[in-house]
Amino acid sequence: MNEKLKEKTHEALSSVLPITGIVLILSVTLVPMEIGTLALFLAGAVLLIIGMGFFQLGAEISMTPLGQGIGGRLMKGHNIGLIALICFLMGAIITIAEPDLQVLANQVASIPNAVLIYTVAVGVGIFLVIAVLRILFQINLAKMLAVFYLLLFLLSFFSPSEFIPVAFDSGGVTTGPMTVPFIMALGVGLSAARSDKDSAGDSFGLVALCSVGPIMMVLLLGIFYHPTDAIYNEIGITSIVLTREVAEAFVFALPQYAHEVLVCMFPVIAVFVLFQLLTRAYRRQQMLRMSVGFVYTVIGLILFLTGVNVGFAPVGSLLGQSLGGNTLKWTLIPIGMIVGYYIVKAEPAVQVLNNQVEEITGGMVSRGMMNTALSIGVAAAVALSMVRVLTGISIYWIIIPGYIAAIVLSRFVPSVFVGIAFDSGGVASGPMTSTFLLPLAMGACAGVGGNVVSDAFGVVALVALSPLITIQIMGVLYRMKAKAASKPSGELSDEIVDLEEE
Repeated sequence: MNEKLKEKTHEALSSVLPITGIVLILSVTLVPMEIGTLALFLAGAVLLIIGMGFFQLGAEISMTPLGQGIGGRLMKGHNIGLIALICFLMGAIITIAEPDLQVLANQVASIPNAVLIYTVAVGVGIFLVIAVLRILFQINLAKMLAVFYLLLFLLSFFSPSEFIPVAFDSGGVTTGPMTVPFIMALGVGLSAARSDKDSAGDSFGLVALCSVGPIMMVLLLGIFYHPTDAIYNEIGITSIVLTREVAEAFVFALPQYAHEVLVCMFPVIAVFVLFQLLTRAYRRQQMLRMSVGFVYTVIGLILFLTGVNVGFAPVGSLLGQSLGGNTLKWTLIPIGMIVGYYIVKAEPAVQVLNNQVEEITGGMVSRGMMNTALSIGVAAAVALSMVRVLTGISIYWIIIPGYIAAIVLSRFVPSVFVGIAFDSGGVASGPMTSTFLLPLAMGACAGVGGNVVSDAFGVVALVALSPLITIQIMGVLYRMKAKAASKPSGELSDEIVDLEEE
């Protein structure tokens, strides 16, 4: 386990290091910072790296087997009502503990954190039920996504315009490092129990549908909650003079985030204990391993949230505000592109996804092709986000054509690519997006004097949108290569072979 912890910490280091390097370069060139502020940022980055290492390992060894166990057990019951109830409860409970969602909730000042978190949790619960029923009844994923996104855009016209970017951002952050391992494992457990030739392909798509639920629920919240104003509270930076004050800033904040994490994780651990008592699904050794995983998850979450909220996000906001408030504000676009390029490249879950696609396509779509396509796609998404910050153009001008393109592409690629593409939106918009890119955009928007809620929010949504297009373009290239070849290369899944023969 120590070796795995080192591996996860190294992955977290690879994710945070490019951002840290960019901030250090900017601090001695375009945006000079006080030494105390820089020390706070570096200390926050260290906590973020350690926290992400513990959290990712903990989620892998606890949430994944829990999801597979529950998914496999549900299929044996053959009780649709019970399956729906358990999936709803699990989707809601896991979402409440999602760290990316808590980071987003802290940024939306017009809605109390608890209201936003529970609204999003209900959305994930409902759509996890829909996603599971799709697997059970073998409903076409592309058609379902087309219908739901059409409903979303119709609903958005009745919601306050200020909350539309927040709603789409909530879909991106919800499918984060806590939720994705559980939901994907649940899909694997369900489809493995079904064990027909299409089951492997149908295991994809759960994350995609679970991303729709939060968007829909936040849009409804904007309609019925009637917030008086969509306001933004500027992120403050603790004043630091002595090096000891850096440590004190984090130590004083630690109990608050420890309490939040324990409250969020308690229902998840309770589900694990109850599931084991009722089913005896796990042997003693596996139970011990999963228990250690939950401890790692709690420790990681506490360190992650403390590092983000005290040291990392405030400096991202300061950086954006400084760049947005001077004559070099257009440098936000290339700086954002560089950050976006390296953020997605370093995401551990993205590398897992790339390996998966290479295996499915028998090497026709390589990891290198996927890496390049995703990096370019996310860089372009961040550039568009910065253009929105500087010009104030509506997110509709980007999000509607983007989703239309994604839905149209889904008609021309193998269905397994549709599932992978829409699932990968949550994977690409990982922890670094909500902890650095979003505060950077918010600070920049405050610097240029724009409306932070309508112009800065939406960066997570655009990052989540880009893989939907880039991965399906990879699917189109795969189909063209497969048709040009005399026979499909490698050991492809039965589903793709059948699609190519049609």
